[in-house]
Amino acid sequence: MTIAEATPELDDAPELAHLAAHDRAFLGHPKGLGYLAVVEGCERFSYYSMQTLLTLYMVKYLLLPDHMTHVAGLGWLAEHWYHKAAQPLASAIFGDYTALVYLTPILGGFVADRWLGRRATLIAGGLIMALGHFLLAIEGAFLFALVALVAGVGLFKGNIASQVGELYRPGDLRRAMAFQIFYIAINISVVAAPLISGTLGERYGWHWGFGCAGVVMVAGLLIYLAARPWLPADVRPADMRVAGSTAPRAALAPGDGARILGICLLVPVMAVALLTNQEIFNAYLVWADAAFQLTFNGQTLPTSWMITIDATLSFSMLIVVAAFWKWRLERTGTEPDELGKMMIGSVFSMLGGLCLWFAAAHAGPGKIGLFWPVMFHLFNSIGFAHILPVSLALFTRLAPRAMNATITGIYYLAFFAANKIVGVVGGWYSSMPTPQFWLLHVASAGVGLVAFALFKGTLARRLLA
Repeated sequence: MTIAEATPELDDAPELAHLAAHDRAFLGHPKGLGYLAVVEGCERFSYYSMQTLLTLYMVKYLLLPDHMTHVAGLGWLAEHWYHKAAQPLASAIFGDYTALVYLTPILGGFVADRWLGRRATLIAGGLIMALGHFLLAIEGAFLFALVALVAGVGLFKGNIASQVGELYRPGDLRRAMAFQIFYIAINISVVAAPLISGTLGERYGWHWGFGCAGVVMVAGLLIYLAARPWLPADVRPADMRVAGSTAPRAALAPGDGARILGICLLVPVMAVALLTNQEIFNAYLVWADAAFQLTFNGQTLPTSWMITIDATLSFSMLIVVAAFWKWRLERTGTEPDELGKMMIGSVFSMLGGLCLWFAAAHAGPGKIGLFWPVMFHLFNSIGFAHILPVSLALFTRLAPRAMNATITGIYYLAFFAANKIVGVVGGWYSSMPTPQFWLLHVASAGVGLVAFALFKGTLARRLLA
């Protein structure tokens, strides 16, 4: 996401204001919302296709001795930077790639705000992302592909979501539902990506999976270009400089320094608490590929389908958890605050990790059935639903008024750190007994539980009063 989005006043765009008031062509919403939802769905499909296949591709193909030497620069990188081989190297590369994905949108927002404008930046990002996916079809260009994907996501992400709100007049009650529709499109893509690209990659060749992601990204770009008449006008850098020159600078209020300190303390805690969830795309898939019973009726299912199970449960539990607390509030008039819910989420994350520990500890000589892995995804999804959206609400609540957008950017540093840690810890999978490996992840959720409880019992009383 971008830390600073310039939002033009709708009154300055009469054509858009007219559309906002009268356009109900897409499920009672402006037609532009349908286009934006499809475009974002295409981008998320391509991104999660890549993330689902990346570690399996490296471990099962690219980093094998016969193939690794064909990749430009990889041998040097393994020897002089990572000092690792095989699975730990794959984990480290995965960790760095996914960590950088959470940093580059800040740069993408800066590029849009200062130079290119939102529309041109988004189009450039989509083109670079598509190039990255297609470069993955060239074995020797693997590292160049990763660089292109990181840069493309940074330019694209965050320059599209802001356009959703701009489709509506201030006070239009459809705005909240619009973001829910937008979010549903994202989740449909996350569920579909492993089923389509994952199956193509694992069954017919890795390059087919990556190529599919590239084709979908190009399709999304073409849809975005065709949607121009129904989208908000672009915000040009010159316009923002003029507006910025007259805008007063907000100053920090008394007590804001303590709020900033509290936020800085929460970032590393969040990073540790998210470890198990972020590991799903990394060492978990390697273990699943080697140890899970994925054969039914003589057919072996793609390992990447485990991501579809996780995505389906994650989306379902977000709805169930939100409905449960709404019911609880209506029934009793009370519900836990943000930190209370995050503590509950940490408990469920620990339960999920214990499912993996139990499965690994009692695996025996045969393959592991899917009962315990599915229970892991269920418990972890409940934990995820209590931690992720609630933590963002907590950060924005703690944020000083003068730094609201900046604090939202800082919030995503927790995901940068979490994925960096995943890259390191995931590399221990090949050298550590598997039960101990998953107990380590249980402990990380436990650290989050204790830290959230301490924060609630000490600083939160003063900062959130």
